[in-house]
Amino acid sequence: MSTLRREGVSTGSCAAAAKAAALWLTTGECPERVEIETPTGRTLGLDVLPCSPGCCGVVKDAGDDPDATDGLTVVVRVELPEGGNLRENTVEFRAGEGVGTVTLPGLKVPVGEPAINPVPRRMIEEALRGAVGPRPAVVTVSVPGGEEIAKRTFNPRLGIVGGISILGTRGTVRPMDEGAMLESLTLELNTHAALGKKAISLTFGGTGEAAMRKAFGLEGRCVVQVGNLVGFVLDEAERLGFDRILLCGHPGKLLKVAAGSFNTHNRVADGRMEALCAHGALCGMEHDLIRRLYACATTERTIALLRETGNDFLWNHLAEAAAKRCVDRSLARPSGDFLVGAAFIDNDGTVLGKSSGVDALIQTLKTLKATKAEGF
Repeated sequence: MSTLRREGVSTGSCAAAAKAAALWLTTGECPERVEIETPTGRTLGLDVLPCSPGCCGVVKDAGDDPDATDGLTVVVRVELPEGGNLRENTVEFRAGEGVGTVTLPGLKVPVGEPAINPVPRRMIEEALRGAVGPRPAVVTVSVPGGEEIAKRTFNPRLGIVGGISILGTRGTVRPMDEGAMLESLTLELNTHAALGKKAISLTFGGTGEAAMRKAFGLEGRCVVQVGNLVGFVLDEAERLGFDRILLCGHPGKLLKVAAGSFNTHNRVADGRMEALCAHGALCGMEHDLIRRLYACATTERTIALLRETGNDFLWNHLAEAAAKRCVDRSLARPSGDFLVGAAFIDNDGTVLGKSSGVDALIQTLKTLKATKAEGF
């Protein structure tokens, strides 16, 4: 029997504590609790932590979602300048401690701006208007500890430096909301597309990226980690105009793609050994070897077995199959306009096998000019 999981509050809703800070400035008292309205029409009551006049905090409660920012305090300082260049109904946003700054194009806010997304900005502005009317305001959002937490998020890959992003489209956090992951992947691809890139390399995770960079000598921002959502990323890459894709991974993941599975989560798909053995049979391998491959408990063991028996060539055959699966998924372009190369790599960065287009793709990726902001 399933249990209802508790929703949390987005960092954007926490930042709407700007209302409490503004009320402190205008009334001389800090409210213990404020109510804000979310974009979905829900009213949330938030407990307020007083910091100093015009500066308040709210502790982020992610509910039952394993959010990296759970338990952090979102602190908002509001200033109501007299005179100056700010017009009525204008809010100037600034990044305080632990809040990132955008350094690459392609995101929802311009380069140089604090990483406070459009919906949280609107929420903050609406909360302020209820407290100070049309007066212009300067809002500085801080999240102590955010810079360290940001290292465990997509932000470094998105070119957001110095801390976390202030996010949220609903005002609340749904436990294990896959939508947030999909949005982050799209945003990362956008940062590459905005630089005019037409080629990109994909891998499944951090270990795979390190192995691929070692195997092919890739440097700079040219890699997107897809997690399990390789099909979604392929679709988004094509939609954004990429026409050259390099997909690299360990057999534990890439064999699933060769089998036609584009969500590689172990609860969604497998077919690794089936793909391995089917292609072994197509290549004329002996029946006994195929049985031994199918009986392997791990793909690591299949790597060793194919090496021991002199059948390493099978990885090239499987790489061609994986690449073809990816190209066949694309229906929007004429043949030849969307090219995918695939390579099987072990965790030490050794290339086990690759499709025919990989070498040309590597050269294309190496000629991409990385800006200073792209290097890492």
